[in-house]
Amino acid sequence: MINRKAFVVFGLALASLVVFSDAHASEVDQATKLTFSQSVQIPGQVLPAGTYWFVAPTRDIVRIFNSDRSTLVATLLTSSAELPAPGDETTVVLADRGSMQPEAIVTWFYPGRTVGHQFQYSQKDRKEIAQANLVTIISGD
Repeated sequence: MINRKAFVVFGLALASLVVFSDAHASEVDQATKLTFSQSVQIPGQVLPAGTYWFVAPTRDIVRIFNSDRSTLVATLLTSSAELPAPGDETTVVLADRGSMQPEAIVTWFYPGRTVGHQFQYSQKDRKEIAQANLVTIISGD
């Protein structure tokens, strides 16, 4: 019973980690504004809590900008990830690797798309992510 309660509390805490905005600049570049209430890891760095724009100029590149899109924070290589059916909302999959590390963004899917972006991590990080609990966050307005 305690494990079930802990799992539910943990799941709710992770769900509150990502707050999505319905701000979409363009279908072409999949621009999506995401706000994180806690730090999250991307390949090569940790993003502090805050608001960021995720933009995909090509299917294998994601650029992350600050909240007003004035500063490029990262340009990342991605590979294709697939969903069985398109979602109506932005979907992000996070890897929880324990309390000592921030959650890592594993995949990002733009609304209405079945093909998304899987971030390419180092071999060490990939091993940790493979052993982590994956949590899917679907935006809600």
